[in-house]
Amino acid sequence: QVQLVESGGGSVQAGGSLRLSCAASGYTYSTTWFRQTPGKEREGVAVIYSGGVGTYYADSVKGRFTISRDIARNTVYLLMNSLEPEDTGMYYCAAANKRSLSPLRLLTPAIQDYWGKGTQVNVSS
Repeated sequence: QVQLVESGGGSVQAGGSLRLSCAASGYTYSTTWFRQTPGKEREGVAVIYSGGVGTYYADSVKGRFTISRDIARNTVYLLMNSLEPEDTGMYYCAAANKRSLSPLRLLTPAIQDYWGKGTQVNVSS
């Protein structure tokens, strides 16, 4: 069982930046950041494969968000720039313990094996 702990959420004005962290207690083949707002489905926004090579972004965040991994710390980061009010939500990291999954499949919640409890991001206009 791998435990994931998110941190780094907070409140920021539109145009600002935040960096989220996801600390993992063990090894997994990939990590995905999701976000969710009340009444909406959980949306996958960024994927990174183990070893830190290979990333993928949803169109809604491409060019603004950057996912990265610190292998020594077993931590995945999500740097969010040019934040918009539409980015407001609870952000979760998730990990899949399966090999050779495509980025599109990793953007789906059902494929994930482990979840963190989330960290809240609020972006005001």
